[in-house]
Amino acid sequence: MGGADAANQDGIYGAEGTAAPGNAPGSREQSISWIDSSGKFWLFGGDGYDSEGTNGFLNDLWKYSAGQWTWTGGSAVADQSGTYGGLGVVASGNMPGARNSEVRWIDNSGNLWLFGGGGYDAAGTLGTLNDLWEYDSGQWTWMGGSNIANQSGVYGTRGQAAPDNIPGGRFHAVSWIDKSGNFWVFGGNIQITKGELFLNDLWKYSGGQWTWMGGSSITNQPGVYGTQGSAAAGNIPGSREQAYAWTDSSGNFWLYGGNGYDSTAAYGFLNDLWEYSTTTGQWTWVGGSNLVNQPATYGTQGTAAAGNTPGARNGGTSWTDASGNFWLFGGYFHNEASGVVDDFNDLWEYSSGQWTWVGGSDSTDQAGTYGSIGMPGSSTVPGARHYSVDWVDSSGNFWIFSGYGLDSTGTSGYLNDLWRYEP
Repeated sequence: MGGADAANQDGIYGAEGTAAPGNAPGSREQSISWIDSSGKFWLFGGDGYDSEGTNGFLNDLWKYSAGQWTWTGGSAVADQSGTYGGLGVVASGNMPGARNSEVRWIDNSGNLWLFGGGGYDAAGTLGTLNDLWEYDSGQWTWMGGSNIANQSGVYGTRGQAAPDNIPGGRFHAVSWIDKSGNFWVFGGNIQITKGELFLNDLWKYSGGQWTWMGGSSITNQPGVYGTQGSAAAGNIPGSREQAYAWTDSSGNFWLYGGNGYDSTAAYGFLNDLWEYSTTTGQWTWVGGSNLVNQPATYGTQGTAAAGNTPGARNGGTSWTDASGNFWLFGGYFHNEASGVVDDFNDLWEYSSGQWTWVGGSDSTDQAGTYGSIGMPGSSTVPGARHYSVDWVDSSGNFWIFSGYGLDSTGTSGYLNDLWRYEP
């Protein structure tokens, strides 16, 4: 639907606030995306290319509507510090610093909320962030957390909200919204430089306060799986980052994969599937393995089967369709022994307790087959990738943008291609 079929493209920003056919966000990964009440797509930040061809962390804000991109705020230049202003005070000059891998939600009023990520604080220090922001009517407000990076969490008493409670700085967490509009965060990584300090703490944000709901305040915890299919108070997914997440029609949260710790405290890539009941506050291990680094079982394309399962992976995209089915696209697996990273472009659907391999390849590291821009085709498929963003439009079509992966020539790099999938 747009963007380039070649990797590592500079951003074309145009005039701020003005849509134009030539505008395009630069190639990037680990951004956030959302849809407003008018059905327009929004994109913020990530790690990628700015207007000058510099690769760094971004804080640019984009809107996509009627087939055109509009740069609506933030900087066209990478690696910007945050401008926080006063806590709780809206101002036109406020702006979150450049970052990636934050989490976000849309409240009942249609406003965007953003939490954490890896990026730049008010002093220009690169680290893990725990700042909370609201975006409303074109302006940002710093709503909580610190304007200085690398903060520890203040957990308080489990299950009890308190004004001083706050999750510590983190990136690569996952998040959900419950039926009451409350925001939930699980896990993530607390060390932006090379390291494996992963969390499995579960937090809820409601009424302006945080509550530590479960998991550990200590990093690198093994999973407690219990009996597959049975909820239990002691069950908890192991510490991890870059997992997949969905919400079902009953308001329960679902979690799949990522990289982290299994039932034996071994580190690797996961393909376990979990359900969290917001009614009982208990986790259930639903499927997949309780051991790391498991291969996929694809079965026959288009056919659901009890034995089918995506392989261990992280960093893909996930969404819930209008029928309540879960979808998963792409991601990657890192073989720690060989150092090889394998990217996926397989598409999966989870429905009625079974996985179906719907499309893409059962082999890794596939180049994209682009076809003609704007034209669907049975052989047209995005290249293998991870760290993309996605939207679901009002017609139930799925949109995927950017990521790190393979372009039309099989070259690996940062992407800025935009795709639409019609189920």
